[in-house]
This record gives sequence, C-alpha cells and structure tokens, in this order.
Amino acid sequence: MTRLTGSALRLTVFIGENDTWHHRPLYSEIVHRAHAAGLAGASVFRGIEGFGASSLVHTSRLLSLSEDLPVAVVVVDTEERVRGFLPELDALVTEGLVTLEACEIVRYLDGDRRAPTPGPEGEGP
Repeated sequence: MTRLTGSALRLTVFIGENDTWHHRPLYSEIVHRAHAAGLAGASVFRGIEGFGASSLVHTSRLLSLSEDLPVAVVVVDTEERVRGFLPELDALVTEGLVTLEACEIVRYLDGDRRAPTPGPEGEGP
C-alpha cells in the first residue's frame, strides 16, 4: 500500500497544449517521465483561458477558438524526489513556466486499500 503524508513539494509546469517533444504531446512526455522516475503521481489540467510570456491570450470561447490552450502538469512528492526530477524538465521544457511550492500531504493512498466503511449502527462492514 502506498502512503505518503507530511511535508512535500508541488511542482507545476505551465505549457501549451500543442507543445511537443519528438512528435508527442509535451504534457504526456512529462507525465510518463515522472512515472518512470517513481514519483508519487502527476496530473494534467487543461485550462480554458490564459496567457504567458508571449502575451497572447488563448481561450476556448467559441468566437475565438484556440488550438493551443494552457496546460498545467502538477506533480507532488517529497522535496528530494521532486528536485531530483528537475533535470528531466530542463531537457524537455524550452518554453513555459515551472514553479515549486511547499505543501502538506494530508492523505495519499492507493485505491486498492480503502478504509472499511462502517455498517449499520457503527458496526464494521
């Protein structure tokens, strides 16, 4: 069972949806490398509107459709493991924003080991 609690570091990579690495979506390459590095987890979030260093606003609104919406890849793990992953990002991210923020993991469990739910009148399952 995977358990991770306490102080951690959140890595967020802000890139464009159309950014690629060797003809593959960059966000996918980051997730797969984070997985291969044994990090606790990674999620990709697609934005509906945003702008970056280019100052071009990308939006999903119908009248101004964008094919390059903002994407955030978020990874949370121990500080040591996240900082150890940064050299991978140096090789991948040539345009975008990478941030690190301290955070606290309150609960992190794999889906196979859930706490038993009480039955009627507070009894076990």
